[in-house]
Amino acid sequence: MGYQSIQGATTVGVVFKDGVVLGSEKRVSYGRMVSSKSGRKVFKLTDNIGLAFAGLISDMQSLVREASAYANLYRLEKDRPITTQAMAKLISNMLFNRRLVPYLMETLIGGVDPEGPSLYSMDLVGSLIPDDFIAAGSGAPVAIGVLESDYKKDMSREEAMELAEKSIRAAVARDVASGNGIDLLVITEDGIEDHTIMLP
Repeated sequence: MGYQSIQGATTVGVVFKDGVVLGSEKRVSYGRMVSSKSGRKVFKLTDNIGLAFAGLISDMQSLVREASAYANLYRLEKDRPITTQAMAKLISNMLFNRRLVPYLMETLIGGVDPEGPSLYSMDLVGSLIPDDFIAAGSGAPVAIGVLESDYKKDMSREEAMELAEKSIRAAVARDVASGNGIDLLVITEDGIEDHTIMLP
């Protein structure tokens, strides 16, 4: 079974004026089987950085544990939190170092630091790409169309949350590997808020 057949998910990231929204639906699939309807694919990494994924849940959880340990070590050694860009480069290096036996997932990292809000995407081997909005997973072809159509610079927090939800809902309607609910992380300089939207 190849990577394309097990990465079922729709995961998005949206930069707004004061922060970043990361979102993903809750269905966990493996090939043609739905193994869970309550999976979590968005994670708080630090007080101002979050991760979102499309791919294998076990690989997501493993990377989050390792990245969290590095973030804590950085804070202890430098006496300040790691920046989003530095964390993105660190995770990119982690993925590249595993290129011969890669994590089967696409990775989004978003955060807010003194440089402002930022968002990055990475593939299996750590190619690091910054952008204002990103879609990943099997539902990405549908979600990216909604994001490209409706995204605008300096969106409000509410507009960004609505756009992330709208793009995931559109993908859920067309992608059988996506569904059952939406988890959103809203990241600002004040911290991270977690929202869950249940779908029928």
